[in-house]
Amino acid sequence: MDAPADGRNPRTVRTRTRTRTRTRTRTGILLSAAAALTAAALPASATQPTPTPTPDPVVVDCFSKGQIRPDEYLLACGDGNNRLVKLHWNTWGPKTATATGTDMVNDCRPYCAAGRFHPYPVTVTLSDPQPWPDHPGTQRFTTIRLLYTHTPPTPTPKDVTYKLVYDTPTPTPTP
Repeated sequence: MDAPADGRNPRTVRTRTRTRTRTRTRTGILLSAAAALTAAALPASATQPTPTPTPDPVVVDCFSKGQIRPDEYLLACGDGNNRLVKLHWNTWGPKTATATGTDMVNDCRPYCAAGRFHPYPVTVTLSDPQPWPDHPGTQRFTTIRLLYTHTPPTPTPKDVTYKLVYDTPTPTPTP
């Protein structure tokens, strides 16, 4: 066997490489064992689970769908003649939610199908969260307050509060 051009002995180079590899392997095994022992030695109380936060309440729309921070909200489910639009939510928390937006109200003149929609700037506050039946762990806002920041639609007062409880009717048994 010929010596390399740099003059090193090939057996010495192989021996040093094996020694380095063994040292690195031992170091890795020792570090893994130390980590396992440390994890086993920690008391169980050191890793307490964080409590799951309660989800924020929803506002239930005309289609019985829960929404958070909707851009629009239909107030008149039956005929669609009153809708909150361009809602910008300032807060949405476990007790209340507040937004600014526009209440689009149909004047219904001479009748609703021929009426025109007029915009009314409004501040919206949702409140009074209650458990939502058939939706375990979910609360729904049950009150909405509309505070008109300018002139309100006739004959609505400047500050009005409505209940938002749309109960699903109980089916009538058939004979």
